Amino acid sequence: MPPGVPHQSPRRREPAVEAAAPGRLASFLDEHRAGVGTLVVAAAAIGLGWAAWSRLGDRVRGAADLMLHPESIAVEGVAPWVRADLKTEALRDASLDAGVPLDDPELVRRLARAFAMHPWVRDVVSVTARHPAAADVVVRCREPVAMVSVPGGLLAVDAEAVVLPSDDFTAESAAEYPRITGVPSGPQGAVGFPWGDPLVQEGAAVAAVVGPDWKPLGLFGCRPTGGGQTPRTWELFDEKGRTIAFGAAPGHEAAGEPTAAAKIARLRSLPDGASADLTKIPPPAAEVPAIPAG
Repeated sequence: MPPGVPHQSPRRREPAVEAAAPGRLASFLDEHRAGVGTLVVAAAAIGLGWAAWSRLGDRVRGAADLMLHPESIAVEGVAPWVRADLKTEALRDASLDAGVPLDDPELVRRLARAFAMHPWVRDVVSVTARHPAAADVVVRCREPVAMVSVPGGLLAVDAEAVVLPSDDFTAESAAEYPRITGVPSGPQGAVGFPWGDPLVQEGAAVAAVVGPDWKPLGLFGCRPTGGGQTPRTWELFDEKGRTIAFGAAPGHEAAGEPTAAAKIARLRSLPDGASADLTKIPPPAAEVPAIPAG
């Protein structure tokens, strides 16, 4: 190669493309005129249909009988002690308050989950959707059994030590429930979740088993006793200083300790204002000698 001339790589030979003969294309169109016309009409119809759905689809999906709105959802089982608007809160927190398409295949599951996540709901019994757009939801609510004393106030719990919404209680309504005192911990989770301390779980079980007898017996609350012994023991107390030894919480009784049912039966039989140790089986009543018939 002569000096000063840059090296050039051999030019790649491009394959020859045979130009379509104009006569051949005209002949094809003439032979398949009917089929081509059908394809053109079909394509035009699809295009027009898509354009129409783009303009009207949202309107159709939002039709009143095809969208499930909050006002068309009926909720049964809301307990009288729940002051909150349970339905509104459940739908809002699940982002379902703007409505849900009735043909959503996940509709029932989404509704069930929305209500199951509400802190007042213990169980979602059933969810039924129907057309025109409506739904029925049946729930079972948690029931408060006690107020746990914490710095700054009280927190309500149910029998499983699940923390309940404080906003649903006034000072007057909170006073209707027994107190659980001597709890050093605070809730380990959010409202609607267990407290996370076995001490509170046991105290809630004691409060639940005494149940409606707190007020009639003049009792105010319960607290742990005995330091760190196992099983932990509890006592009931009133506002005048009276105490009643309850023993271990239900399900934690020591060998030979009376059952919770036996303790409650004895508790109900106590004279007004009397103290007692419910872990001790009382001696049988002395028999009164019968007067011989003369």
